[in-house]
Amino acid sequence: RRRRMFSRRCIFDKVSKRFGMSAVRTGEIKALTGLRIVAALWVVFFHFRPLLWEASPRLKDELAPLLNAGAQGVDLFFILSGFVLTWNYLDRMGPSFKVKPTLHFLWLRLSRVWPVYLVTLHLAALWIIFTLHVGDVPSPDAAKLTAISYVRQVFLVQLWFEPFFDGTSWDGPAWSISAEWLAYLLFGALVLVIFRMTRVTRARGLLMLAFVASLPPTILLLGSGVFYTPWSWLPRIVAQFLAGALACAAVRRLRLTDRGQRLAGLGAVALTVTVVALLYHFDAHPVAGMVDPGGLVDVLFMPLVVTLAIGVGSLPALLSTRLLVYGGQISFSVYMVHEMIHTAWSWCVQQYHLELPNSVQKLVFVALIVAVLLGAMALYHWVEEPARRWMRRMVDYRDVRTDDRAGAPPSRLQSIDDAREARSARAV
Repeated sequence: RRRRMFSRRCIFDKVSKRFGMSAVRTGEIKALTGLRIVAALWVVFFHFRPLLWEASPRLKDELAPLLNAGAQGVDLFFILSGFVLTWNYLDRMGPSFKVKPTLHFLWLRLSRVWPVYLVTLHLAALWIIFTLHVGDVPSPDAAKLTAISYVRQVFLVQLWFEPFFDGTSWDGPAWSISAEWLAYLLFGALVLVIFRMTRVTRARGLLMLAFVASLPPTILLLGSGVFYTPWSWLPRIVAQFLAGALACAAVRRLRLTDRGQRLAGLGAVALTVTVVALLYHFDAHPVAGMVDPGGLVDVLFMPLVVTLAIGVGSLPALLSTRLLVYGGQISFSVYMVHEMIHTAWSWCVQQYHLELPNSVQKLVFVALIVAVLLGAMALYHWVEEPARRWMRRMVDYRDVRTDDRAGAPPSRLQSIDDAREARSARAV
């Protein structure tokens, strides 16, 4: 049966090639991996922007509309996460629910995020303790250094009990990992539904559903004028993760001509330009009664991810370069370590009453960004990857290797953590 399926696949591939069509199915989507470092740096510069404005006030007028919306990079991460997990697991977990593969999936997700998460959690705790015993500027999180907070953070559930994410985690960005963990727990049921939807729904219908699924945060923003309201994190993770999953299901059903791929690549460029243009438009022409109009660009993130996944051309090629793909690989560590470095420097400025000239502040800003990147590289190579492989071996004693042969039929020995996860764009 496997040989017949493989033979049919080869025939389809030949016919598709004959008519200039390609099926979007498996393999690494390098453009989405590269997109991750863009999203991560958007968040980094969002948190570092006060330092940048002090170092170069002129840049505030030029970059404020773009950097002030940097928190939306988290929503882009949520969409990427839903897309990539569906890309990897739809065929393996979608046909039927099985406890062992589902638990296997959850363990593999922990192996991806837990090591760096736990290291940064304890580094943040040590920093809080340090500020209690050195100097006279204790960390504002000192009161939250409690046993119950620690246990909740270790088990990634700290956000589930709070209406706002601020202050839920000692390492600020960790709130989104708690939200992601909720999405992972729901994924086993979600993938069953999407698998069945994929069998009876055309690609355009799935794309429409993905767009509709991404709307709840925007609707709430239009209703209140504020992006951050009580429990707003919940529709953000659920809606954006679901939108990414449905978008992936649509992409997997597409049969693209070369012309269609080129048009998608141009569409990715147009969407990127539109996102930036809208941010500057909202800054120049504020929307009445709306505090966070930058959140409106979230509706363009799902189409952007789709066009990058299927497109060819300048922007997909740029994001697929070796440098940006490597950046995507370390992006999770960048995201997790940057706020600790920012917090440490802010403490030094306050503790020692530092007043530096602009020229020195510029050097400090560059040094802090370099420190973030170096710290992320160290975490990736010395913690994230070694610990991930170690945890994978706990549930599969074989160090799974990728069969890179194009179109190779699946082996019976391939487990749920087989080649496609290793090759695909990494999800937070």
